[in-house]
Amino acid sequence: MPLGGAPVPGSRVSRVRDLQALPKAHLHLHFTGSMRHATLLELAEREGIRLPDALVSEWPPHLSAADEKGWFRFQRLYDVARSVLRTEDDVRRLVREAAEDDVRDGGRWLEIQVDPSGYAARFGGITEFTDLVLDAVAGASRDTGIGMAVVIAANRTRHPLDARTLARLAGQYAGRGVVGFGLSNDERRGSTADFAPAFEIARRADLAMLPHGGELRGAEHVTTCLDALHADRLGHGVRSVEDPAVLGRVVDSGVALEVCPVSNVALGVYSDLTSVPLPELLAAGATVALGADDPLLFGSRLAGQYATMRAAHDLDDPTLAELARMSIRASRAPDDVKRAVIRDIDAWLAAPDERMDA
Repeated sequence: MPLGGAPVPGSRVSRVRDLQALPKAHLHLHFTGSMRHATLLELAEREGIRLPDALVSEWPPHLSAADEKGWFRFQRLYDVARSVLRTEDDVRRLVREAAEDDVRDGGRWLEIQVDPSGYAARFGGITEFTDLVLDAVAGASRDTGIGMAVVIAANRTRHPLDARTLARLAGQYAGRGVVGFGLSNDERRGSTADFAPAFEIARRADLAMLPHGGELRGAEHVTTCLDALHADRLGHGVRSVEDPAVLGRVVDSGVALEVCPVSNVALGVYSDLTSVPLPELLAAGATVALGADDPLLFGSRLAGQYATMRAAHDLDDPTLAELARMSIRASRAPDDVKRAVIRDIDAWLAAPDERMDA
């Protein structure tokens, strides 16, 4: 661009604001999956753990969940990554770095999801591990300034009775750092309705109902999550777009969708980022909160989700600001935090934009 700021004749000038400066909430982030790649390599070396090439020289790994074998490979990599966490300091470091990374990406509120049963054997039990995580979250929140809370999630590949145990655990910590109860892992496994008693336990404790659904299975599974589990938000839920009646029900009931575009493509749900149906969801009136899911395996953090959707769908800044507002409204952040973040989102949008030659 020439001096004085006048565009070169015939050039196109786009106006954008810094997405890392856009205040936002992060509602879909898994515990081990939040780990920095460099931290994984360091801890593995310390413990003498040989990582597969997919987590070293081929990182981020090439993944697909189109079939059971593909999901098994994804889960195996996740389990290997979890195995490097050996000490309380490792857990505290993971939580602190997740908070720091979100702050760098404009995060003002973070709900991190964890299944304590996956760590219980090494850390003295599910209660002891939950205590450790909550203490780490409180410390990281103080140190970084980001508001944080925990979602305890059951694993749908385990027995539903295990989920009831975790729901009771989550209920014991309601109001003390735990804000929701989830159901994760391959949604094609098991019977979702069998987990309804666990969700009822959590509901009675006034926790948010946060199951995964509508990613690896279609709109019919969204209906099951609404009917059987009374979901307040859906982990993913993006495939509700495949049935207008289901999507209409999601919109009418105010159920927020935690859409994770980069992981959708990495797992083969969509062929590319332009195929992620975010514009269709927004046009229908859906509440959408963009999330990073598992940055360790997918290679993209929170601001990256906004950047990829901006580029793939040519989203303007008012739309991106509204996505950020929806993320905070759908969160379990205190009302005063919500009001403050929304004011800052409005200020981001009101500030002068940047001019970039394209």
